[in-house]
Amino acid sequence: MAIEAKFKMSQERLNAIREELHYLETVREKEVSELIKEARSFGDLSENSEYDEAKTEQGKLYSKIAELKNILENAEVIETREVTNAISLGSKVKVECLDDGSIEEYQIVGSQEANPMQGRISDDSPFGRGLMGRSSGETITVVAPAGEMKFKILEIEN
Repeated sequence: MAIEAKFKMSQERLNAIREELHYLETVREKEVSELIKEARSFGDLSENSEYDEAKTEQGKLYSKIAELKNILENAEVIETREVTNAISLGSKVKVECLDDGSIEEYQIVGSQEANPMQGRISDDSPFGRGLMGRSSGETITVVAPAGEMKFKILEIEN
């Protein structure tokens, strides 16, 4: 049997997943059940596109519920660590790209919370792995699909 990976996340994200699961299991499941009931009332199921769509929606719903349950069963809540000058989960980091001089700010988060468009970088990403454990003033090299990129760590906020 395969070993399940842990999903690192904040307590807030864990609570949000629990709320979503509760909504899907209560409200949304009843809505889909009603859609199926209504579609059945239209008659012959073999040529009933409404019934097929409702059953497909039910399959998607059950798949999402199973996914959320798996995440909750394998969740690992990130605790805020004692203040150090090393980058860890939850750290906010300001870096300078040495290739073009641009300055960016990121927060290192677990994979369930990653959203690069909002500056939230997963610790599992190449960039996140390159930053983990590093200190202010250090330079890192990240191998990306576009090639190697160098960054200087300017500030860390834990």
